[in-house]
Amino acid sequence: MTSSLHKKIYFASDFHLGAPNEKESNIREKLLVKWLGEIKSDAQEIYLVGDIFDFWFEYKHAIPKGFVRLQGKIAEITDSGIPVHVFTGNHDMWIFDYLPKELGINLYRKPIRKEYNGKQFLIGHGDGLGPGDTQYKMLKAVFASKICQWAFARIHPNLGLAIAFAWSRSSRRSSIGYDEVFHGEDKELLVIYCKEYLKKNPNIDYFVFGHRHLPLNIKIGENTTYINLGEWIKHNTYAVFDGEKMEMKEYK
Repeated sequence: MTSSLHKKIYFASDFHLGAPNEKESNIREKLLVKWLGEIKSDAQEIYLVGDIFDFWFEYKHAIPKGFVRLQGKIAEITDSGIPVHVFTGNHDMWIFDYLPKELGINLYRKPIRKEYNGKQFLIGHGDGLGPGDTQYKMLKAVFASKICQWAFARIHPNLGLAIAFAWSRSSRRSSIGYDEVFHGEDKELLVIYCKEYLKKNPNIDYFVFGHRHLPLNIKIGENTTYINLGEWIKHNTYAVFDGEKMEMKEYK
């Protein structure tokens, strides 16, 4: 797939809308809508790489309140013909068919490979990848099961969403004051995953992930770069591919 002249591919992740409270989430949502409005003019495609919401669950006839500004902006963008790709994260893995139907997004639950202007990308949220973290991988498997989803759907939305938001906000990933620390390439699970993947797929140019909450741009091969998109709680970072190179930026 060839990138159109003067058009760019945008990547952002980990908005955690809903955390830590309605007031701060609303401020963050308005900032995101402003950013999306600005990049729409030169965007070829937009990737929102997981944990858009701090929690999300779709009942048959109900969804969580709020976030209508972001949803409206995404619908406006897809209606204009610009593809928007959304990945489920560990906080919003219970996105089902509502957003694809209403907003026209493309939804993914696993990493995908894409090619733009001769460059190969592997894109995903990043949770559960790499060695170790067995406890989380088991928990994710439970949450992803149809039985678990069916059981949660039996809880009245007033109670179910209240419990889920309380649990989600208590986790370290949605803690606004949590200070992420880079542990070094030999201990970063996503760096390890990328290096192992690269051994079998040496033609990848860019690995693009979220989840880690740290803006990272690390050379892991002669022609390969690992990008972590950071988050929009403290960093407001994103990445943009202009057809030739990938660049990390901060939205102020």
